[in-house]
Amino acid sequence: MASKKPSTTPVATRPGNGGETHQDAGQETGGGGAVLTTNHGVPVSDNQNSLRSGVRGPTLLEDFVLREKIFHFDHERIPERIVHARGSGAHGVFEATADISDLSKAAVFTKGEKTELFVRFSTVAGGAGSVDTPRDVRGFAVKFYTREGNWDLVGNNIPVFFIQDAIKFPDLIHAVKMEADRGYPQAGSAHDTFWDFASLTPETTHMLMWAMSDRTLPRSLRMMEGFGIHTFKLVNAAGKASFVKFHWKPRAGVQSTIWDEALKLQAADNDYHRRDLFEAIDGGDFPQWDLGIQVFDQAFADAQPYDVLDATKLIPEDDVPVRIIGTMTLNRNVDNFFAETEQVAFLPSNVPPGIDFSNDPLLQGRLFSYLDTQKSRLGTTNFHRIPVNAPRCPFGNFQRDGQMQTMVPKGRANYEPNSLAAHGEDGGPRESVATGFVTDNAVIGADETGDKLRIRSDTFADHYSQARLFWRSQTPSEQAHIASSFVFELSKVGVLEQVPPRMLANLRNVDEGLAKRVAAGLGIDLPKAAKPARAPVDMAPSDTLSIHKNMKPTLEGRSVGVLIADGTDAAELAGVVAAVKKAKGKPMLVAPKVGGAKLSDGSLQQAYGQLAGTPSQLFDAVAIVLSEAGCAALIKQGAAVQWAMDAFGHLKAIGASKAAGPLLEKAGVVVDAGVTDLGPKFVKAAALRFYDREPGVRDLA
Repeated sequence: MASKKPSTTPVATRPGNGGETHQDAGQETGGGGAVLTTNHGVPVSDNQNSLRSGVRGPTLLEDFVLREKIFHFDHERIPERIVHARGSGAHGVFEATADISDLSKAAVFTKGEKTELFVRFSTVAGGAGSVDTPRDVRGFAVKFYTREGNWDLVGNNIPVFFIQDAIKFPDLIHAVKMEADRGYPQAGSAHDTFWDFASLTPETTHMLMWAMSDRTLPRSLRMMEGFGIHTFKLVNAAGKASFVKFHWKPRAGVQSTIWDEALKLQAADNDYHRRDLFEAIDGGDFPQWDLGIQVFDQAFADAQPYDVLDATKLIPEDDVPVRIIGTMTLNRNVDNFFAETEQVAFLPSNVPPGIDFSNDPLLQGRLFSYLDTQKSRLGTTNFHRIPVNAPRCPFGNFQRDGQMQTMVPKGRANYEPNSLAAHGEDGGPRESVATGFVTDNAVIGADETGDKLRIRSDTFADHYSQARLFWRSQTPSEQAHIASSFVFELSKVGVLEQVPPRMLANLRNVDEGLAKRVAAGLGIDLPKAAKPARAPVDMAPSDTLSIHKNMKPTLEGRSVGVLIADGTDAAELAGVVAAVKKAKGKPMLVAPKVGGAKLSDGSLQQAYGQLAGTPSQLFDAVAIVLSEAGCAALIKQGAAVQWAMDAFGHLKAIGASKAAGPLLEKAGVVVDAGVTDLGPKFVKAAALRFYDREPGVRDLA
């Protein structure tokens, strides 16, 4: 039975979102006043139907609206975090309530200072699609947008950690995550591999006591303590450093559930903690935490029966009471979960001046790891340009380009030091000794001592002695090349006229003759020599530093171009080819035509290359094997004249038949030790270069 032909739907009454018929479903179903567009701003006329070939035909590839929409959908999920994948975030403000300028110069701690921030709470073991309430450590990460740059205080709701050294972190996480062969359990540590690792790693014991307590079953994210875990440092304006531990004390108090309650909460509401936080903020019941610090000195640290740099240890509050210095208030939910909570990137390495790191080996590893992971997760080194990660204070550096760079830097300055400002150009930002971050206990001047160094040893201060050694070890030809190279390169410097004299001032510390030759070549006066950090010394020249002094006089592995033409003497050509091969060289025949040349004995000799496309630059030496007729023909071809001229100018050996004399003469070839007949002298000469040919104008002395 034949099927009925399907009816077509007129454009004016195409189906809309709810099955109704109208022309613009978006407007009819309460769409806003804004026009729907593609990502590139092209207005969309129909967001309900793909472009087809006929009413029931295939979808067309030219439908760019469909392709862009599906393309974006296919890639709108980014790799989830390896740990802390399931999180909840909120915006807030921190107000400093105590004066601790005696301890830290950080602006965020200035009494009365209010600093915007973003907080992300998270579980550790489960994936992004797991649940809120398993027995698990909770992440407690705070990003302060201070006026001196971002400060990321990345911690947990437990003051200690499982391991002491970052090198064990991958093992810990592999063990606690779902088992590799079966993909379960999700979000829990009650399984073989975790406890296998833990039982073999005694340093986990303290953390396990906390993890098995009700601390890992919080009643609410609003009712958790937070800890920086590591020992950090506070540094005051005078450079005095103190050790510090950071604590977050919830104004709502600490409260937990019990195990059976947590199980039933999981069954009732997988988003229990996320919902609780969102609804509290949404209803104006803003969660608050006081920021407290435990501050102590090296003498206290040395007196303890534990190491204060050990992340598996805490400092009892009875020994060092927590001092409250400020309050955090979470007062705004995120506008978009993905853009903010998912894309926020916390870096323990983000600290402003006045806060510093200790030598805690777990912390030191995290300083690298957190930064490194953002490229994989967020796809670009420019993750700091995502709004939730961007600092709120002015910032500037020369780290440019890369995927998803949204800034459009102007001007030439993308390096430092530079002297572009001397010509009215923007030279870009500069380091600041007065306001810049200075690592505590670091050497910042030649007369200071410390464990960490941001200076160079005096033994690195000699910048010229070995440059002088290199210069004096070269042959005169090599020195001429160096001088002429400096002249050429510096002649290309444009408006920055201070640059060539500055370079010459440095070269005077290498060799006066070199500096004079370059100055003469540039046509500028010789400037005063630059003052060296350490005076150069004379070192005995070394022949090993010279190319020319170490060239091997051999044809092995080298090629000889052999130019032939119609009428070339077959025996003479055979002799040249045999001699080059005997010397382990590679003869490569070149002829005016692609098909080769007809030799004196009537044979057709194939060629490696055609003259116009096979210049003498391709070879280490050349032989020109021509008859009188062949020479008369080639002397009229510019390519042949240039072939000989370049070989001579490039200091190569030239072996020539007697009949090729007119071509050599026209090419300006002057007979010297490198211009020979085709006998044994040629093969010997072919292994060399003849630097005496170089024009005397290169020697500008």
